[in-house]
Amino acid sequence: MEVLCTKITRRFHKACADYHLLEDGDHVLIGLSGGKDSLLLTELLGRRAKIYKPRFTVTALHVRVKERDYQTDLSYLESFCAEAGVPLLVRDTEIGEAPANAQSSNLQIFKSSNRKSPCFLCSWYRRKTLFNVAQELGCNKIAFGHHRDDVLQTLLMNLIYQGAFASMPPMLRLEKMPIRIIRPLCLIDEADIAAYANERDYHKQTKLCPFEHVSSRTQVQQLLNDIKTLNPEAPDSLFAAMTNIKPDYLPKL
Repeated sequence: MEVLCTKITRRFHKACADYHLLEDGDHVLIGLSGGKDSLLLTELLGRRAKIYKPRFTVTALHVRVKERDYQTDLSYLESFCAEAGVPLLVRDTEIGEAPANAQSSNLQIFKSSNRKSPCFLCSWYRRKTLFNVAQELGCNKIAFGHHRDDVLQTLLMNLIYQGAFASMPPMLRLEKMPIRIIRPLCLIDEADIAAYANERDYHKQTKLCPFEHVSSRTQVQQLLNDIKTLNPEAPDSLFAAMTNIKPDYLPKL
């Protein structure tokens, strides 16, 4: 347990340092779904906020979507956040019509692959609530619990469905509002998070999303697993490739 905790903590601190994710005066809003990734994110940011430098504030937000039949034990989230020293807010939202001007790589993925996305609208309205609350509280950053597998899955999805070599950046600057999205878990493998969550006895969500295993992302995760079987070092190579593109090697079309 101690070795795993040290490994995860080091990769968290490395991501924060390498990508300059945390600065003095930040107010970070955590998207706390109640899954293992967001619980770990809350624990790590809560612990990091107690260190003198840099000095920042952190708040967790749990968003419930009326039309989605999954549940999280709120009493557990409250006790978890209290132990982590992170204030918790809970907001409810409901899905309206598809946003006419929504620009999303996920939406384009599902359109181009002729698939219906049960997840896009849910994600869009949850994020809309996060952005609204961030502005209400004066937060300048929103933290998501995306890990390294999420980054690699997004890379593969963009390659397969959009013909684009792109993924989730560790920090994303929004154009229309003074908020940045940060991903402090981007260097941590999902397997390590799952093992740590088991050791720490993180409570699982009371009722999982019914669409959890039917999305294109689930299929791409299986593809990534197959690639790992072919070459266990492949995830390291894929991650490194995102910062190691050689223009001279690209074909001229």
